[in-house]
Amino acid sequence: MKIVVNISRILVGVLFIFSGFIKLNDPLGFSYKLQEYFSPDVLNIPFLEPYALLISVFVVVFEVVLGVFLLIGYKPKFTVWSLLLMIVFFTFLTFYAAYFDKVKDCGCFGDFLKLKPWESFGKDVVLLIFILILFFGVQHIKPIFGKLPTTVLALLGFILSLWFGYHVLMHLPTIDFRAYAIGKNIKEGMTIPEDAPKTEQEYSWKFNVNGEEKVIVTNGSYPSIEGEFVGVETKVIQEGYTPPVVDFSIESADEDLTEYFLEQENLIVVVSYSLEKIEQEGALKLKALQKRARKNNYQIIGLTASGEEAKQRINEAYEIDFDWYLCDEKALKTVVRSNPGILELDGGTVMQKVHWNDLDDLDLPKVNAKPEPIIEEEKEEAIAYFINGISSTKAEVDALDTEIIESVNVIKDSVELKELNAQNNTLYIGIVEVILKK
Repeated sequence: MKIVVNISRILVGVLFIFSGFIKLNDPLGFSYKLQEYFSPDVLNIPFLEPYALLISVFVVVFEVVLGVFLLIGYKPKFTVWSLLLMIVFFTFLTFYAAYFDKVKDCGCFGDFLKLKPWESFGKDVVLLIFILILFFGVQHIKPIFGKLPTTVLALLGFILSLWFGYHVLMHLPTIDFRAYAIGKNIKEGMTIPEDAPKTEQEYSWKFNVNGEEKVIVTNGSYPSIEGEFVGVETKVIQEGYTPPVVDFSIESADEDLTEYFLEQENLIVVVSYSLEKIEQEGALKLKALQKRARKNNYQIIGLTASGEEAKQRINEAYEIDFDWYLCDEKALKTVVRSNPGILELDGGTVMQKVHWNDLDDLDLPKVNAKPEPIIEEEKEEAIAYFINGISSTKAEVDALDTEIIESVNVIKDSVELKELNAQNNTLYIGIVEVILKK
């Protein structure tokens, strides 16, 4: 029995510390998951939603601390009772979510490892068995060290856990497991491979045939049967491929600009999932950020789920004038755990990401200014004119007497044109060279 208890002690202690640390690395993410559980569609206790972050920090710190207590043998009865109560609660929660298909991911291991509802429940059942072994064999749990060192280690475990949770809340998760981590490309994260598995569904068609209900199962095609159609039920047989990035968009009131902006270089994106809930201290720093970005030739935009009235109010209140675009709130909460948070994107790749507390750490070296795009009406003016090798204008060329013109050369898609654009930071689409008679 003693050996079994000690094995269970190590397994449970390590798993609780690991699981707790993963969530403690991102307490905001776990609080969003708790809000999902508290919502009317799941447990229907919405009055707890405003306290989700506080509950999140308490639960994950307690989870890590219990793991430490168990390994070092500090207060065995209190530790085992606490573990038992916690695992019973979580087992109920995961069973409820799985049975009623309410929550697709329990959040047990944050974004590090996604478990399906029944996998989460199975994990908790196994843990419950190990903790019951500890409960009935608690007399075999002895401190590894003396009383004073054990107490000191227990206190250090609590203090360090609490400090780490506070640190990541004031900055960003130390380890970013999400698809928007530095170095990740958002465009690639949205792509579904051609050979990716497709979702397979089973369709149960109900018909009334001569007064009797008849059910025909197909893979989606409408069955050939003579009878009155009653209804159809669908069941997912196999989940298809889900890309790492979902629901991310950059939209104006009129069009989807996601692809356009994900191709831009030197793009600063200010993310605020809710402008109504934006941190005032963070918002006050946006004016200086806007000035610094534009001075160094960076394009700056905002992303939010808030409406036009909130956008205008924020711009006026904090003296900023960059454009805010629309994105799903849940997606923005996933992009960065800060309100506001700031990203630098180059061709859709996340180059930098900072909490508003760390705006001074955002490195924005001066870059070459990007020429303004040429619209159709301006294409005529996007021709470079030269008279005897000297830069000129279309008006000056048109004013020349044809009698004095020896030759006119029109150059397109040449090395000379590319060099001219590179040297002058222009977007000329052609060169007209006029040579005068001597």
